[in-house]
Amino acid sequence: MNVQGNQPTQVMPFEQYRPFTPIHLPDRTWPNKTITKAPIICSVCLRDGNQALMEPMSVENKCRMFKLLVDMDIKEIEVGFPTASDTELEFVRKLIDEGVIPDDVTIQVLTQARAHLIRGTFEAVRGAKRVILHVYNPTSELQRRVVYCLDKDGIKKIAVDAAKLVKELAVAQPETDWTFEYSPESFTGTELDFARDVCNAVIDVWQPTPSHKVIINLPATVEMSTPNVYADMIEWMCRHISRRDSIIISLHTHNDRGTGVAATEQGLMAGADRVEGTLFGNGERTGNLDIITLGGNMMTQGVNPRFYFADITEIVRIYEECTGMKVDPRHAYAGKLACTAFSGGHQDAINKGLRALRRANSHFFEVPYLTFNPTHIGRSLKEVVRLNSQSGKGGTRHIMEEEHGVTLPPDLLLDFSAVIQKVATETGKEVVATDVWRIFQAEYLDRVVPYELVEHFELPTKGGRQITATIKVYGKAEVLVGVGNGPVDALASAMRERFGIEMNVLSLEEYAIKGRSGSDIPAIAFVPIHFPGREPVWGVGMNVDTTTANLAAVIGAVNRSVASVPTI
Repeated sequence: MNVQGNQPTQVMPFEQYRPFTPIHLPDRTWPNKTITKAPIICSVCLRDGNQALMEPMSVENKCRMFKLLVDMDIKEIEVGFPTASDTELEFVRKLIDEGVIPDDVTIQVLTQARAHLIRGTFEAVRGAKRVILHVYNPTSELQRRVVYCLDKDGIKKIAVDAAKLVKELAVAQPETDWTFEYSPESFTGTELDFARDVCNAVIDVWQPTPSHKVIINLPATVEMSTPNVYADMIEWMCRHISRRDSIIISLHTHNDRGTGVAATEQGLMAGADRVEGTLFGNGERTGNLDIITLGGNMMTQGVNPRFYFADITEIVRIYEECTGMKVDPRHAYAGKLACTAFSGGHQDAINKGLRALRRANSHFFEVPYLTFNPTHIGRSLKEVVRLNSQSGKGGTRHIMEEEHGVTLPPDLLLDFSAVIQKVATETGKEVVATDVWRIFQAEYLDRVVPYELVEHFELPTKGGRQITATIKVYGKAEVLVGVGNGPVDALASAMRERFGIEMNVLSLEEYAIKGRSGSDIPAIAFVPIHFPGREPVWGVGMNVDTTTANLAAVIGAVNRSVASVPTI
């Protein structure tokens, strides 16, 4: 696309769309409110029409999904649209006939406001202990004009007649504890005063009380505006609906504009009591409210989400197997890359933040770039940093410490990070944690050419130590003897005398590797050595015997100094 200044030379057909007209609510109160308690959560994951799957779930998969939702402690579960298909009906009957619905779980069923469908729905749930009977009919101006060709009175009559029939049939099945729910479908395209009038007419039929409430669901069947406008609509309805103390205001948002979660959150701030949504936001067209994201958002604001998703990996697995859908890797909470940082600056900040958190021993989780602790949903802190060509030393340090229990000296960390970045650049791929250790071993621990330490023993001498070491030189064994202030200095002296290798050992660091226990805890040693005419070269040694680890580090540095190219 050619652009001149800020004006594109090609223009999208924006003039073919009408802007949504916001309502007049100058005294709105919701922007000053926060979500301090979780709403009632109703999963609509099992409604085929709502899931809109390429291949609808089988009865077996529906049963697996139902069990998952129960295990997640979701107390209201829509089990389907039983008059829509034989599969839906078979599944609903299976749940009831086999007695698998827990006593504290209420099932919900959906029906259009048509007499034969309502009757079929009541028959489908006969024998159930508790049922939410959800009936709906479209009310929007566009639906009235284009689909139904009815005026407002005609649309209202459909809703009222359905409400009367629902009440009548419920009386005929007293063994079930009924809750009635009504939705003016396409609420967001309905004039607010008409939506109020239809809902109030249904409420007048059902006669709810504070002890036996009904649900009025105000769906963004099509997301037509910014979330703040939807919130204004919800606050207006909460003010003007009749018997508000006997009404549960419910939200069922869609994601046509990509803001279904935001619309729900702002709708809750505007006074709603309940939400309907799906795991990971799946649903017809562009999806529904994602209840996992909503729950995670509440949790990270210190609010109990009132359902359980601590094993997100298992939830994703069952969801994907049952639905055939895939969870996006960048999903805010469940994605495989949800907390992952590849950027060097982010990685360094995360690593330092985790260190500070451990030192502080704080009750609160506060780490730069992490809005939540991955362990709270069954993930690992080890997964938050991954390496590619854009990563820096912070990422390398994090993986070496968190995955392998090894803290590298700063200069060695810089040296090794350059090795990792070179590999990532050459391969064009991510360097995973197991690869990091493999590369570390190849670059520092497995250097046995030309020199390889076979065995050694040492004796005290006046003012120092004498070491006798057997070393293979290109596979041929030789015995060296050297004297120095300690074993490392003695070996350096022996190699200088025997092979003419001038070197100056600058320092020595050693410790037991963290996170390991038992009698075979390996020691790891780091030795920077200065060779004439070049920057210091690092050697690393690892062995259950500390002295052996120190000597291996010296041999490793010598081998790296004479190598023409890294062995990676």
